[in-house]
Amino acid sequence: MTEASETVQSLTPADGMRWYVVHAYSGMEKAVERNIMERVGNAGMEAKFGRTLVPTEEVVELKNGQRRTTERKFFPGYVLVEMTMDDETWHLVKNTNKVTGFVGGAKNRPAPISEADV
Repeated sequence: MTEASETVQSLTPADGMRWYVVHAYSGMEKAVERNIMERVGNAGMEAKFGRTLVPTEEVVELKNGQRRTTERKFFPGYVLVEMTMDDETWHLVKNTNKVTGFVGGAKNRPAPISEADV
């Protein structure tokens, strides 16, 4: 199996869950990821949530003649959340600190990422 196909397979959502894109304050993606997972734990909704990802890649930079490996965000300002969408989960994510809302869909019913996009 190639690395690309392993990545795609690892992004296949769990049964009953779909991937949603959450818009966050720029530069606060990791904080939003932590806040969502903390709120999920406090609310006891672990069964309705899967993974939370901030898409990043490692980049090698040359600075002052030295090679440095740094992490760069693929989509600054966005966090991917694997979840079962219902009113409770929607409110939990939407009302998380530093979250501005979901991307796509209707105002109160976000659209998941289609399988073709994953």
